[in-house]
Amino acid sequence: MPNTPQLVDRDQLTRNRQRALRSGGDFFLHEEARFEIEDRLELVNKSFTSPAIVTGFPDLWKSWFPDAKVVSDDDFLDLEEQAHDLIIHAMSLHWANDPVGQLIQCNRALKPDGLMLAVFFGDQTLHELRASIAQAESTLTGGLSPRVLPLGELRDLGALLQRASFALPVADKSVRNVTYRDLGRLIGDLRAMGENNALSQRNKSPASKSLYALTEHLYRTHFSDGDRLKATFDLVVLTGWAPDESQPKPLMPGSAKMRLSEALGTEEIKLPES
Repeated sequence: MPNTPQLVDRDQLTRNRQRALRSGGDFFLHEEARFEIEDRLELVNKSFTSPAIVTGFPDLWKSWFPDAKVVSDDDFLDLEEQAHDLIIHAMSLHWANDPVGQLIQCNRALKPDGLMLAVFFGDQTLHELRASIAQAESTLTGGLSPRVLPLGELRDLGALLQRASFALPVADKSVRNVTYRDLGRLIGDLRAMGENNALSQRNKSPASKSLYALTEHLYRTHFSDGDRLKATFDLVVLTGWAPDESQPKPLMPGSAKMRLSEALGTEEIKLPES
């Protein structure tokens, strides 16, 4: 609904992304996501002939997957129903105001037994920066303002697949550890990826010099590797299939024809009754 409060200011997100592209960008984490996707597709014993990619950087991903239909991660995806056998949601689901809605639209756009892969940032991403800036702002002002996008835990993110009615859902993650010479270089990288603050309730005033200085001091105190600042990037991968009759299904309870002890060749020991 138009009057429903939104977590993300999509107009500001678009400006951030356009600014990143104008500056030449630095999309090394998008490349890492691409490698994750390619590795997982190699493990799938199936060829895909009608792929689609959903992303905030269509031109970038089109250069890597020229045969795919590439669409922007708008609230309403430009995908036809049951038109694709593979959909990749690339590095943008963490910015969705309605992530379940995005996944439902992907599911509807898949042919039966089509595959969906979503790669995006999880909750451990930049936990060092989050802790440092929260402590610094609390020390200086006695409170916190929305400065860093909240990110989901793996268990909760995996549940999104079930809510979107995907079959055979799997959620896992891989971690990338990066070091920076200073806080300015880290923030510069975030801007170069279009990942700077786009929260609707963000403080639109620039951060004070005192907040910046205390944040870097706390960061170096608690999360340094020698003279370098450590930064964690958590890449979550959600995998789900559009339901199809050909897919394996769990057996009904009580339908087994052999006891587990017989299958394992071990002696069954009954527990004493309480």
